[in-house]
Amino acid sequence: MLETLKYLMGSPGPSGFGSKSTAEQVTQNSDLRSLTAIITGGTSGIGAETARVLAKRGARVVLPARNLKGAEDTKARILSEFPDADVMVMPLDLSSLTSVSNFVSHFHSLRLPLNLLINNAGKFPHEHLMSEDGVEMTFATNYLGHFLLTKLLMKTMIETAEKTGVQGRIVNVSSSIHAWFSGDAISYLASISRNNISDYDATRAYALSKLANVFHTTQLARTLQEMGANVTVNCVHPGIVRTRLTREREGFLTDMGFFLSWMFLKTIPQAAATTCYVATHPRLYNVSGKYFADCNEARTSTLGSNSTQASRLWAFSEVILSRGPKAAFDLLNHLHF
Repeated sequence: MLETLKYLMGSPGPSGFGSKSTAEQVTQNSDLRSLTAIITGGTSGIGAETARVLAKRGARVVLPARNLKGAEDTKARILSEFPDADVMVMPLDLSSLTSVSNFVSHFHSLRLPLNLLINNAGKFPHEHLMSEDGVEMTFATNYLGHFLLTKLLMKTMIETAEKTGVQGRIVNVSSSIHAWFSGDAISYLASISRNNISDYDATRAYALSKLANVFHTTQLARTLQEMGANVTVNCVHPGIVRTRLTREREGFLTDMGFFLSWMFLKTIPQAAATTCYVATHPRLYNVSGKYFADCNEARTSTLGSNSTQASRLWAFSEVILSRGPKAAFDLLNHLHF
C-alpha cells in the first residue's frame, strides 16, 4: 500500500527521481555532445521522446526503423525544435535477422563511434504471426532481433569506450509484464514457433519476450564483466503508458483496462524518464545487470533473477543464430538446454 501511494504521489526514490519525473528532468545536467546513440523504435511514443531528449542534450541520434516515413517524421520534429541536432535515419526490421545484419553493416560503413545502444522497439500483436526466419513474431522483434543487434555492435561499443574513455551503456526496455510468464521459456517459444496455435496466447508471448530482455541483460552484464569491457547493460520498466504499442490491440477490453488503470498511467515524457536516466546519469557509472523502474533500481520476478535460465536462453539464442531457428528447435529433442 505504501509503495502504491509513493508511486501515485511521484515520491522520489534514492536516485532523487520518481514515477512523475520526466526524461528532460533526469537529463537536465547531461552534456551528450560527444556521444552517438542508436535508439530502436524511435518512430513514436517512448522511443521518439527518448530520441528527442537525447538530441536536445547534444547526442548524435541514429534512428533505425522499419517505418522510414515515421522515422523521418520524428527526425523532422526534432529538427524543428533543435535545428542543430544530428539525427540519422536508417532502415531496420528487427523481426528479420538479415535486416539486422544489413543495418549493422551499413552503420559500420559510416565509421561512427557508438556510446549508447537503446533497445526500445517492441511489438504486441493480438494474432499469431511468424517472422521470415521462422520464429514467433513477438519474440523475434522484441528479443531476438535486439540480441543479434547488440551482438554485432558490441565490438564497436567496446572500441569506442577504449578510445574515448567514456563508458558505453546498453539499455534494454523490458516491462513489469515479464513477471506474468511462468514455465519453461524455451519450450514455450519452440511450441509457438512451430505454428502450434493452440498453445498461443498473445499476452503470454509478450511476457516471454520481456522476460527474455531481462535474461539478456543479466547474461550480457556477466559477459561484459568477464571481458573487462568498459560497457554496462541494464534493463528498464518504463511504466504503464498508452502508446502505439497497443495499436493492434484496440477494442473494448483494452479501453476498459486503461480506464481502470488511469491513476497509474504515465505521460510519454514520464515513461521515457527511466530509459534516459539509465542511459545517461553519472550515478549509474559501473552499474550493470540491474533492473530499473521509476528511475530507481527494482526487483525482477523470481524467474527473471534466475541466472541459470538466463544463461540457458543465451546459449539457445546463439544456436538459433548459428544454425537457424528450425534446426535449433529440432535440436531440442536431442540436446539439453
